[in-house]
Order: sequence, then structure tokens, then C-alpha cells
Amino acid sequence: MPAVLPWIAGDARVGNSRGGLSDINLNSPNKGLLADAMTDVPVDNAARSAAPEGLTLAEEEELRSELAKVEEEIGTLRQVLAAKERHCGELKRKLGLTPLDGLKQNLSKSWHDVQVSNAYVKTSEKLGEWNDKVTQSDLYLSASSTLEDWNEKLTQSEAYKKTQETLSQAGQKTSAALSNVGSVISRKLGDMRAHSISHSLSSYSIRHSISMPAMRNSATFKSFEDRVGTIKTSIRANGLSDM
Repeated sequence: MPAVLPWIAGDARVGNSRGGLSDINLNSPNKGLLADAMTDVPVDNAARSAAPEGLTLAEEEELRSELAKVEEEIGTLRQVLAAKERHCGELKRKLGLTPLDGLKQNLSKSWHDVQVSNAYVKTSEKLGEWNDKVTQSDLYLSASSTLEDWNEKLTQSEAYKKTQETLSQAGQKTSAALSNVGSVISRKLGDMRAHSISHSLSSYSIRHSISMPAMRNSATFKSFEDRVGTIKTSIRANGLSDM
């Protein structure tokens, strides 16, 4: 049978540090306090501050001190780096450099670093070796020779020659058609120019014929005609008198 705790008449019995039992009166004013024997529990200081395996306490303290110094130096370097980055940003702003310029510069530097890297150089050399091997292989040479034979047969075939002649004739016809179109356009422009000139001359003659009667009926023109007539009469009179 399982053990039954002796909860009898409000009393309890608990084990003490010496392996015995102690009576606790649950009805007493001190029912919330444990016995003095329960408080004397030893604390394992070695387990709480146990050094890693293979290290003594002195070595552990030295390493912890060095770790604290390194962490402090890291914090200082972070502050210095942040100040340098702010100063660098101010200089770029004064020089008018944009983040895009910085990105281009970084990409160019990164590509240059890739090109001079050992992996890139080795890859380029390996690709060159593979290209030489492929171009010098029997399969590549045979394929190239076969393609050249096909090309020669194709250019010497009747179908190819007929197609080439057809394209040549089509090109000549197209050139002739374009030339004819150009001649027609030039002739049309000449006709339009001549028609414009003749229209201008006819307009001028019409205006001139319209303006002549008005000019003859003017007082100035009549006075001029009278003077011319007087001069003619005088010349005739002088000629008759000399005879």
C-alpha cells in the first residue's frame, strides 16, 4: 500500500536534515515557518561558479577580464566608426556626391575585385582550356567541315540561284519604281511652280489693264497730253516756216 501522510488533529510530520521527523502544529502561530533544521541547507558554491573543464579559477578570471576589455574596445570602435561615417557623409554632401555615385563606385570596385580574384582567374583559364579542347576535338572539326559542305552545296544549288536572281530583280524593280515616283513628283512640282508664275503674271496684267483707264482720265495725264500736243504743234510750225 502507498504511504499515507499522517494529517491527524492538525499536526504534520516532515523530515529534517538529520533524517528524522519533526512535528509541526498547524494550529500554532508559527505554522508558516519551517523548522530550524529545514533552513540549514548547504549551498554548493563550487557548482555555482564552477570553471570550465581544463581551466582553473585564476585562468577563468583572467579570461573574463580579457573578454570585458575586448567588449569595451569593440564598443569604442563602434562609436569611432559611427563618427567617421557621419564625417564621410558630410564630405560627400559638400562635394555634391549622391548615393548613386557611391553605388556605382562600389559596384565598379567589386567587379574589379572579382576580376583580379583567384577564382575568376582560374575560371577564365579553365574556360579557355575547355574552348581549346572543344575547337581542337575531332567532333568539332567534323561538324565544321560538314557545315561548310552544306553551305557550299546550298550556294551552288539551282533553288538558291533562282532565289538570288528573284531578289535581285525585285530590288531593281523597286529602285526603278522609286525613281519613277521621284520623276513624277519633280514634274508635278515644276508644273505647280510654272502655274503659280503664270497666275502671278496674269493677275498683274489684269490689274494693269484695270488701272490704265483710270490713269488716262486723271488730270495729271491730261495735262501731260496737252503739253505733248503743244510741243508737236510748235515743231510742225517751225518746220513749215523754214520751207
